[in-house]
Amino acid sequence: MTPQPFVLFLLAVSRLIETIIVSVDTPDNSSRLLRRAMSSGDAVRLYDVVFVLGPPGSGKGTQCARIQENLGFVHLSAGDLLRAERQRAGSEFGELIETHIKNGSIVPVEITCKLLENAMIASGTAAKGFLIDGFPRNQNNLDGWVREMGAKTKVHFVLYLSAELEICVDRCLNRGQGRTDDNVESIQKRITTYNNQTFPIIQHYEQLGLVREIKCGTKTPDQVYAEVAQVFGNAGL
Repeated sequence: MTPQPFVLFLLAVSRLIETIIVSVDTPDNSSRLLRRAMSSGDAVRLYDVVFVLGPPGSGKGTQCARIQENLGFVHLSAGDLLRAERQRAGSEFGELIETHIKNGSIVPVEITCKLLENAMIASGTAAKGFLIDGFPRNQNNLDGWVREMGAKTKVHFVLYLSAELEICVDRCLNRGQGRTDDNVESIQKRITTYNNQTFPIIQHYEQLGLVREIKCGTKTPDQVYAEVAQVFGNAGL
């Protein structure tokens, strides 16, 4: 039996849609996951993610705490997760993390991504999304994230909290958190690392139109948060 013209039209449209989906790939590789879901018929959950970046002392932790409290996002700090895993009894990664810390070397990004994923899973379905604080810090982090987590997440934007470096240094020295690296020499090293390694990551996402910058400067935490809440509202989050 010869297919009717309308049937042929539907087949052509179906093939066109499939071609478009295959040819388009987003920075977080979510289209790849979409193709897989369409072919299998399974529902797929992408974790909603916002990266929070900025120089040391720009107020990332303060704003993440407020977002978590008011907007239902879960705050995940890659550094905190690594430190906690290092101390956890029976950890499969603890010894390796300890070795890298003792040697002053970088913990493999695959471990960091796995800890982030485990934390997302442990949060269950109640979390509206996840704030990943201070990550990705460098190109290796970014490459590892795309490789390990790109098809499992949707990065909505990068919340970039910017501030003059003099202000950041003063904040770090006077915030009274008892951090061993809150001294002039350590802060200068952290700022140099930020300028050389992290800021290019912000520029990368800027080229993708995914950076939402808030200039903190001398603003109070309340003033900064008012702008942060507006950014999330504009993004439908």
